Amino acid sequence: MKALTLNRPMMAVVLIVWLGASTGLAASAPPASTPPPDPIKTLVDRLDLQRFKATLKGLTKFGDREEGTDRNRAAIDWIESQLRRYGCSNTERLAYTYYPDETQYPSGPPIEHRADSAVGGGRYRGVRSATGVNTDPQRQPNAALRALNAQHSVGGAREEVYCTKVGTTHPDEMYIVSAHMDGIGLGEAANDDGSGTALVMELARVLSAPDVQTDRSIRFIFWNNEETGLNGARAYATQRFALQGKEDPVGSGRYPEPRWLGMIQHDMVLFDHGMPIAHRGVSAHQRAEADINIEFQSRSKYAAEAQQLAWTLFSANEAYASRYPASVGPHMTNTDSTPFMDLVPAISLRENERGREIGAGWDPHWHQPTDLYATFNDDDFRLGLNTTQTTLGAVARLSGMTITTTKP
Repeated sequence: MKALTLNRPMMAVVLIVWLGASTGLAASAPPASTPPPDPIKTLVDRLDLQRFKATLKGLTKFGDREEGTDRNRAAIDWIESQLRRYGCSNTERLAYTYYPDETQYPSGPPIEHRADSAVGGGRYRGVRSATGVNTDPQRQPNAALRALNAQHSVGGAREEVYCTKVGTTHPDEMYIVSAHMDGIGLGEAANDDGSGTALVMELARVLSAPDVQTDRSIRFIFWNNEETGLNGARAYATQRFALQGKEDPVGSGRYPEPRWLGMIQHDMVLFDHGMPIAHRGVSAHQRAEADINIEFQSRSKYAAEAQQLAWTLFSANEAYASRYPASVGPHMTNTDSTPFMDLVPAISLRENERGREIGAGWDPHWHQPTDLYATFNDDDFRLGLNTTQTTLGAVARLSGMTITTTKP
């Protein structure tokens, strides 16, 4: 057998072929395709800390927004005008009446006016600080804010505003996403519950973009009279429950009250500074372990389904929240999801557990003149933004959200 003899040019060709094969340069397989962008991540990226802060700042110009006052009515008008600017133009209002003195009802108050009782709020542990509602105007050092909050509430007609992202394939089904816009304490009600209101407004803004579609409907509701006993939420549940899923007019494809699939409430989402320390109070800084509390009520009729909804929010937090993690607990109480908890799976998102922690004084600004925009810092505001990211990610999944373009 004759030996193969290679001259210099042939050796060079062989070397190039060998190097190409060893480094993959000569591979015939096509390059791996780039996975398509996650549309939910695209949507979540449209949230912004400065926009969240600006929306919250806008709410605080109406003071504490106590129900039954001109400042409360002006805030409702402002919220509605903002929703229309965002493209959520089908705004509506629910009307009801509220009287602080329930003896005005000869046979007792209607269901929507009955005060809520704490249910399953968890057992107090550790150090507790005093809590309460400030009613003394002189404790507010800002003279302009004292004047803004000077008008007292009177009983009578009330309104609350909402708008709806109508689903494209299942307009007869919807998720309720909500917060209460009224406050007390003669401050600015920045955290309770301007923070939750700003959160839901930001969700309405992002989801109302013209390139965003959802299979199922989403209703953004801004409750009134939460501080008097969840009266606005109770009024809605009373008036609208029997209307669910009814097409009106028949054959129109329109559903004034789509069937409720789940209810997600937001109430105080800024301040997680930890347990009070004896003789020193609460830290001035957000604690390193700050998290978002997602609560369901273990004693409710829909406890199992509500727990599953809570874990859906937890999963979205894992995927889309940029900083603060979430935790799930069974002690939802004393917020606007309570009137819904035996009607539909209902959860609430908060800075702390409502019964065990907020009720024990973990937030010294709760219902106080110090509940001001200026009281909180960017670490606090980021907790609110991360809560917004969490809910947006979950609602986008649940509603079957799609984006027709990647432009912001």
